[in-house]
Amino acid sequence: MAKWLVIIGIIFILVGGAWPWLSKLGIGHLPGDIYIERKGFSLYFPITTSIIISLVLSLLFWIFRK
Repeated sequence: MAKWLVIIGIIFILVGGAWPWLSKLGIGHLPGDIYIERKGFSLYFPITTSIIISLVLSLLFWIFRK
């Protein structure tokens, strides 16, 4: 269990460090993501991006479990 937590932590650090380059690919600005901007307020809710990331991670975990 501790090994998996360390691996997940390292993945988060790598993705966080690579985020400036990943954002140029359009990840996080897909159709279906909600972005509301008003005077003094902005809200970004990445619904579609979250669903795609969840599907990819579920597929990877399913593959590695076998």
